[in-house]
Amino acid sequence: MTFRPKYITFDCYGTLTNFRINDLPQALYGDRLSGERLQRFVKDFTAYRLDEAMGDWKPYDQVLKSALRRTCKRHGIAFRDEDGQKCYEAVPTWGPHPDVPEALTRVGARIPLVILSNAMNEQIMSNVRKLEPPFHKVFTAQQAGAYKPRLQAFEYMLDQLGCAPGDILHVSSSPRYDLMSAHDLGIENKVFVNRGHEPKPNAAYTHAEIRDITGLPALVGL
Repeated sequence: MTFRPKYITFDCYGTLTNFRINDLPQALYGDRLSGERLQRFVKDFTAYRLDEAMGDWKPYDQVLKSALRRTCKRHGIAFRDEDGQKCYEAVPTWGPHPDVPEALTRVGARIPLVILSNAMNEQIMSNVRKLEPPFHKVFTAQQAGAYKPRLQAFEYMLDQLGCAPGDILHVSSSPRYDLMSAHDLGIENKVFVNRGHEPKPNAAYTHAEIRDITGLPALVGL
């Protein structure tokens, strides 16, 4: 794959930012959970976050709190609202994966970079500044009125950029939140960053695959 897009669009959390949300159950409930039960809790928390994102938009702190509440209920653990708030407040403190700043700066010098993130406006810029390279645009679920994987989030981004699905290259480490929806919307040029936190997408969802962002420049001829 060598394609020079009008824009390169990115998922942020997990793809660029080291999204350490799965470390938090250990910190919050490590005195009650361990081993396989802790791993099951983390998996369930992941599933409930996706389920919460599929409905009508609501503030991201509510997404996290509701997902955590449902996970605690499933595992017989008392939920505290302040635990969900700790999860929400941790997000803006996280920085990039080590491979991101240099490779992204190299690409961004030639092609405008765009972020579409399942974030609140008050969160995202703290994470974006830590990525280092300048971004042409940063769009949030709050602005779109929808979280990925809903198509409405991607439609909002395309409308704001004034471009067609064929004009962009979308990059994500999440098939479920990003690549499957991008495919359904007609975004043919997609990159799966295989960071190991989700299974590889089905080959029918056409994509290139890279191990980390250092592999991106070659895909766009840089």
